[in-house]
Amino acid sequence: MDIKLLQQPDSTIARVTMQAGEELVAEAGCMIAMSDNINTSTTLRQGKGGGILGGLKRMLGGESLFLSVYRSPVNGGEVFLAPKLMGDILLYKVNNNELVVQASSYLASAASVDIDLGFQGFKSMFSGESIFWLTISGYGEVALTSFGAVYEIDVDGEYVVDTGNIVAFEKSLTFSISKANTSWLGAFFGGEGLICRFKGKGKVYCQTHNPGAFGQLVSSQLPAIKTS
Repeated sequence: MDIKLLQQPDSTIARVTMQAGEELVAEAGCMIAMSDNINTSTTLRQGKGGGILGGLKRMLGGESLFLSVYRSPVNGGEVFLAPKLMGDILLYKVNNNELVVQASSYLASAASVDIDLGFQGFKSMFSGESIFWLTISGYGEVALTSFGAVYEIDVDGEYVVDTGNIVAFEKSLTFSISKANTSWLGAFFGGEGLICRFKGKGKVYCQTHNPGAFGQLVSSQLPAIKTS
């Protein structure tokens, strides 16, 4: 399987070329074009997060209930995928390690990759972000999406990231949630809100734009709905 990223960085598309018999698992609704001989199906399961329970758990994490499966019967079958928000795509190769991913950032992965929904604790709930995050493991490539550009940070010790800008992080890192300012009043009026403090050694992947903050900005500009 070969994945090429096109139109980077603000409107990235993933072109996936498969060999005969290979399968690609993707978030439902992200396919924009494909070869006419590609076989498609939907599934509730992929790896550890299987069955109807796995599907319902993915819904809690902000994902679709179903996953789409694309299978190429011949060499050279192509599938083009794009994220729902304008932004970049990150390719990450899982090799018997674990990656924690914000649920809405998952786009696609090889069939040999396991997807499970993990509970990151009540500290994640108080951050204002999703309580549930995907845990990616197994072997193969994973395509993740970002709102805006995506960049990686090598953590060796401690590092601080705004909670709304996290795309994914390696599970070798631990994290805690705290306020950005020394006081709650300062954090509120300073506009920074809550931050995630990572500790350990590993990589954190971030996005340049915060979807929650963007949604609040857009909604504040919309006209009020008049009711009779």
